[in-house]
Amino acid sequence: MDKQVNILLITIDTLRADHLGCYGYKRDTSPFIDTLASEGVLCERMFCSGIPTKPSYTTLYTGQHSLTHGIISQNCKTSLARNAPFLPQLFLGADYLTCAVDNLMRQHLWFGRGYEYYIDSSLRHSLPLNVRCEELNSQALLWLRATKNTPSTKNTPFFLFLHYWDPHVPYLPPERYRHLYYNGDRPSDPNKHDLDEWWQTPFGAIAHDTWLRTPNGLITDPEYITALYDQEIRYVDEAVGELLATIDDLGLTDQTLVVVLADHGESMTEHGIFFEHYGLYDTTLHVPFIVRWPGQLPQGVRLPQMLQLTDVAPTLLEAAELPIPNTIEGYSFWKLLTGEKKENKRKAVVSLESTYQASWSLRTDRYKFILYRKPNFFGNSSSELYDLVIDPKEEKNLLKERPDIAAGMEVELEGWIADRLRILGKEKDPLLVDGPVFS
Repeated sequence: MDKQVNILLITIDTLRADHLGCYGYKRDTSPFIDTLASEGVLCERMFCSGIPTKPSYTTLYTGQHSLTHGIISQNCKTSLARNAPFLPQLFLGADYLTCAVDNLMRQHLWFGRGYEYYIDSSLRHSLPLNVRCEELNSQALLWLRATKNTPSTKNTPFFLFLHYWDPHVPYLPPERYRHLYYNGDRPSDPNKHDLDEWWQTPFGAIAHDTWLRTPNGLITDPEYITALYDQEIRYVDEAVGELLATIDDLGLTDQTLVVVLADHGESMTEHGIFFEHYGLYDTTLHVPFIVRWPGQLPQGVRLPQMLQLTDVAPTLLEAAELPIPNTIEGYSFWKLLTGEKKENKRKAVVSLESTYQASWSLRTDRYKFILYRKPNFFGNSSSELYDLVIDPKEEKNLLKERPDIAAGMEVELEGWIADRLRILGKEKDPLLVDGPVFS
């Protein structure tokens, strides 16, 4: 390898792209991440191919679509194949030090593949997602300093994966952030009924018993909850800033490729989905992707090309000048990042969900088509079609107005699924076999 590069892969669970300042958000939620974007490259259209957490992280690691690696839902009974490509294993095989500060292996053992060091601070918590940013940073920074201050390892490149859980529910930012963003004065106003529908769902019932209360009763103002989510983002943003400052202090900035991304987003109230990450809308599928490597990547560049999470693994491998296994399905966009190329191979994104819904989506530059295999969480089994150019918030279903486009996209989507199933030697769509957890 001509150039030695460290990989710092930072994932922020449940972070939707459009709640970051660098993606145009109205609130100052992300000053450190915004600075990182100004120092590197921001991908404007990065999308998930499978949600939520378990299938999305498996895709991130393998560079394979959920249909291929077989992990399609949180409770999917399939295990990842032993011969599946796995990003930390590939870096370990190239003599990298590999370390995860994470807790996914607590749920599924394959998330530990290839890691020489696996640090799980959540073991001190009964609920893994309750681990906080300070705990994760304390372990990550300790490992970084120890590695770079030890003669035998200080010149060895590293692959460090850090998985922040904030701003995943429950939205419980530290008290020092609670003054931010909320402009109302009565979060539990009994005259507000915007959340009445939500309290009747299983998600609302769970929150009712845990965290969505004030001394005056249940929260009734959705803007208060959105402010909590944004406070969590500000909290994790400062943790990212501390991590990057340590990279600077250790003199590693010019030798380190830093990536910030998310596994999926979060709906606030859009499409009748309250503070959860299901539904194949952009509130959930559109995630940030920001990368910096001084001297190797340009500064302040925004890429408009359409990308998906399958493309991340081959891109990192190409950046490190490592071979890309032919079992990886994603397309490396390294040359897009460097500016060597302008055209991208990806012309469409196919996504699936089989946790709360059994649904597929096909996204092109202009349209998104959503196909339900079974009635969704609200009993709706109709397909959906959106013109993303004139309706980026996906508020007007054009299924009846443009049946020709819907029919063409359905044929294209079903053809893609059928082709993949044939190649994989499978007969049935796994969304019909495994089905959603809630239906």
